[in-house]
Amino acid sequence: MDKTISITPPYNFDRVLERLALDPLNAVNKEERLIKLPYYQPNGQGEVITVQAIGTIDDPQFHITFETDEDSNSKEKRIREVFHWDKPLGDIHDHFLTTALHSIFTEHIGTPLVLEFDPFASLVKSIIHQQLNLSFAHTLTERFVQKYGWKYNGVWFYPRPETVARIRVEDLRDLQFSQRKAEYVIGVGEKIQSGELNLTQLEKESDEAVIKILTKIRGIGPWTAENYLLSALGRPNLFPKADIGIQNAVKKLYEMEKKPTIEELEELSIPWHPYLSYASLYLWRSIE
Repeated sequence: MDKTISITPPYNFDRVLERLALDPLNAVNKEERLIKLPYYQPNGQGEVITVQAIGTIDDPQFHITFETDEDSNSKEKRIREVFHWDKPLGDIHDHFLTTALHSIFTEHIGTPLVLEFDPFASLVKSIIHQQLNLSFAHTLTERFVQKYGWKYNGVWFYPRPETVARIRVEDLRDLQFSQRKAEYVIGVGEKIQSGELNLTQLEKESDEAVIKILTKIRGIGPWTAENYLLSALGRPNLFPKADIGIQNAVKKLYEMEKKPTIEELEELSIPWHPYLSYASLYLWRSIE
């Protein structure tokens, strides 16, 4: 089943693909301006959805291809959520033109928040990436997904919670996971499998409640909880001040001799409310 969708400008899908291409597990083709997405069906099977840009920044249009007609409304709804197609960027862009981030927003105009394709995959990925440089974090995540997930039609799917819950710590250690990181990943799988952690329910909670729930879980601190709010739930007003990338980007933008303190970031970010998540995204983009 094929469908063409038009959305409100500005929207720069090429910027989206640039960022998604940083993750080697994503099936991105920048030349053809498309990505193949893993769609996790309720029955545990996977389907690949292809999204291709056929428009421009000022006239954004997309061609979507579903493998089957079944439940197409739910699949389209998920694609719209992932790419934030129903959240126009014009007002956000105008807001930042009056701030110190105006040059970054001008350069990267139309760059939306894009969600991870699956909430559980987002949480696992965040845990794996904790306290690692980006290159090795991607390598470790690749090893994990390629061993315990599955590949279908050229697209990698993360393993489901029930699969992760059955993994042995020593098997992850063989992939170069630390002892604790292995325990954390398996523990999250166990909590979801047992019903103790319900990711669907988290979508209905406030930012503060999500952070409180997630940080009770061993191995999940504020950085991972905030990252989940951003990358899995797309919350609009988050600014992870402890993130090294954010600190480096602000240091570069303001030509500071040292990385800013948490207190300095708190003060500098006041004018960026209520769109702190977009400030975070564009700051990351400025140094990628």
